[in-house]
Amino acid sequence: MSLRTQKIQGILMALSSAVFWGISGTCAQFLFEQKGFEPARLVCWRMLCAGVILVIFSLTRNNKDTFRIWRKPSDVIQLLLFAVLGMVSVQFTYFYSISLSNAATATVLQYIGPMFVVAFYAIKNRRWPIVSEYASLFLAMIGIFLLVTHGSFDQLAISEAALLWGILSALSLAFYTIQPVGLLRRFSPATVTGWGMLIGGLAFIPFSEPWKFQGSWDFEAFAAFGYIIMFGSVLSFYFFSKSLTRIEASTASLLCSVEPLAAAGVAVVWLGVYFGPMDWLGTVFILVTIILLTLGTKEKKATAQSSS
Repeated sequence: MSLRTQKIQGILMALSSAVFWGISGTCAQFLFEQKGFEPARLVCWRMLCAGVILVIFSLTRNNKDTFRIWRKPSDVIQLLLFAVLGMVSVQFTYFYSISLSNAATATVLQYIGPMFVVAFYAIKNRRWPIVSEYASLFLAMIGIFLLVTHGSFDQLAISEAALLWGILSALSLAFYTIQPVGLLRRFSPATVTGWGMLIGGLAFIPFSEPWKFQGSWDFEAFAAFGYIIMFGSVLSFYFFSKSLTRIEASTASLLCSVEPLAAAGVAVVWLGVYFGPMDWLGTVFILVTIILLTLGTKEKKATAQSSS
């Protein structure tokens, strides 16, 4: 297989994973609004089902790696932190934000998470942000303002609770991105993500009481739920991790910025969500921050390599 073909495959895989993730948020909104599902219980079942599938997948790919993660107490502690504070947090805050607003708004708000990642590493490494990072912060603030106010200083276009949980979702995404880095350097993504989902789902059981599942179960509900598990969790993870073997991680991350567009587009067409000109403009500003941050990462790597 030629390098060009591999690169094309990697690009298509990264784009597919982003679209799968975006549509899964819209499926969640559909289940909340039209089928009476409750966010906490849906999150718990999603993590349990997807976690089991990913752990089994990890066993078929690398069975030694699957259980080796449990050998060192330090790895176990990191895995538990990732499962409870990372996986549960990012899933619940995102789904709850959707239930308070809509999939499009919640997904776009979550995508300010990379700004918190940049801030964390700037503080950790004791360095000032570069120009592209300052520009990203400025554009992100404008994007959030347009998204939550529609350009008006007088009132919010979404509830204060929706804005709060959207920002919490972004913070959770930042923690979810930073915390498992050490584990991912030593274990496969399927192992870390699979155990993280399964443990997170088990830990969330006392709080979500999944056996009290409410909602209307029919073909549409089963289809949406199945999509969230298989496409929004398992296949999206597999395609994204597979894309990293064919293209750079920075490129894959940049391509995944189409997720909010997928969520917004499907929500507008399928569920009739109103997404006006200011919403789209705010979305564009926030997506530009991802582009600038990705380019900034490449710039810093190039500078580090030239100085070494």
